[in-house]
Amino acid sequence: MTEWKLPESYDFEGRIVRYGVSGEGPPVILVHGTPWSSFNLRHLKKSLSKDFSVYYYDLIGYGQSDKSPGDVSLAVQNQVLDQLIDHWGLESPAIIGHDFGGTTVLRTHLINNRNFDRIVLIDPVAISPWGSPFFQHVNEHEAAFAGVPDYIHEAIVRAYVKTAAFAPIEDKTLDRILLPWTEPGGKEAFYRQIAQANSSYTDEVQPLYNQIHRPVLILWGREDPWIPIDKGETLHEMIPGSLFHPIPDAGHLVIEEQPDQLIAKIRPFLQQVKIP
Repeated sequence: MTEWKLPESYDFEGRIVRYGVSGEGPPVILVHGTPWSSFNLRHLKKSLSKDFSVYYYDLIGYGQSDKSPGDVSLAVQNQVLDQLIDHWGLESPAIIGHDFGGTTVLRTHLINNRNFDRIVLIDPVAISPWGSPFFQHVNEHEAAFAGVPDYIHEAIVRAYVKTAAFAPIEDKTLDRILLPWTEPGGKEAFYRQIAQANSSYTDEVQPLYNQIHRPVLILWGREDPWIPIDKGETLHEMIPGSLFHPIPDAGHLVIEEQPDQLIAKIRPFLQQVKIP
């Protein structure tokens, strides 16, 4: 598997955010979720780079970005994205967010008043309540989890990631997903981001979804075991004029499982006439 590197960096309040830019054309930003990284958006990046300038990055606390102790919650991720958009000099880019990335997109639009030409949400964490028993347990015992031996930690993350997919994940892909969480500082970062996950960050913006007036496309893995598809249907009803498409034979990790089906829906949506 080709090595995944983010060549550029941005200093967010003393913490480094790694990013990359690929292709030429109208700007599109890709935002990953948890426990993923921009690596998991590589299929979308490769395809969309043929027609768009694609901006992709690792959230604070994830992937190749800074994983030192600090705030990595949803409360800070929209601030990071807001600053990155200024750093990139973009006005009204299209944007695609998966999982927590979708939440970050919604928070950036509704809290930071950042305008997006078009919004694509892929299995976003957008409707409260959310948070698995595993999240709750880590929240209560973060220090204990961060102190487990490395081989136990790797087994925990490996087993956890597998539950996101509808079909088995290839070993080489699974190994690359695990890499940021098994590197130095990765173990502590993995449990830190789970411990800081809180549905209050969704509660803050959920009442505002009916105020979204940009074109919105919602895509959902039909077999998503982490966030059932009925959450997607509810979100569709809450956002006026939004489009909703289930993606068959895919779970929460639809970005790995069915990228071609996603592209088939995303590309024509992005290529429509720009909204003033």
